[in-house]
Amino acid sequence: MDSLILIAALVFILAGTIKGIGGLGLPTASISMLSQFYDPYSAIALVIFPMLFSNIWQTYQSGEVLRTFKTYWPFGVMLMFFILIFANLSASIPVEILMVILGAVIILFSLSSLLFHPPELPRRFDKMAQIFAGSIAGIMGGLTAIWSAPMVIYLVSRRVDKNDFIRATGLLITMGTVPLCFGYWANGLLNGPLAGISMLMIIPTIIGFNLGAIIRRKIEPAIFQKVVLIIFLLMGLNLIRKALF
Repeated sequence: MDSLILIAALVFILAGTIKGIGGLGLPTASISMLSQFYDPYSAIALVIFPMLFSNIWQTYQSGEVLRTFKTYWPFGVMLMFFILIFANLSASIPVEILMVILGAVIILFSLSSLLFHPPELPRRFDKMAQIFAGSIAGIMGGLTAIWSAPMVIYLVSRRVDKNDFIRATGLLITMGTVPLCFGYWANGLLNGPLAGISMLMIIPTIIGFNLGAIIRRKIEPAIFQKVVLIIFLLMGLNLIRKALF
């Protein structure tokens, strides 16, 4: 247990730093790194409270919560609905299959962020796109706690500016983390000891987040994000390798 706490603390400092620099990546970084050492169920459970706290803080800092909710509520509602359903189902999935799913989701996030620039979404299709993207994100999030890829693709297709992007991602990740927490608690994957460690990991996450904010002012974030995405890609491939061979 002590080794788990130490490794998790180091992971969340690094994951918090990544989020502090780019505004995204906490669950992807922490789950992909922790899954190299521990089973993915424990990795997902540990990220829940740091993810919830950091995104509540991000949402509060970015402001205009009501306007953001009015804009993106179809995405958020579908996200919450499907996360709750699939989080409850996730306990019945064999760990090897979950590792493959998790690896595939991390690879999808990495490649979509590195290579894919979606066409601009016409406003008349916005609600339909939110329902579709929110549903896909909810299925992915319920199984793996990572739903960044469809969320980012949708927001980029909307051509939102940087501030709206931060507001939207903070709110949507907060909304999705609530049913994820309830689902994992209901199916027993987020038990007492893991919940306690997850709450403890809020501290290294904050340390990393503040460190990332300092680094962001000194380096080019785009270059750093490309390096991180390549590392995510390799971690995702390694998870699939571990599950299959």
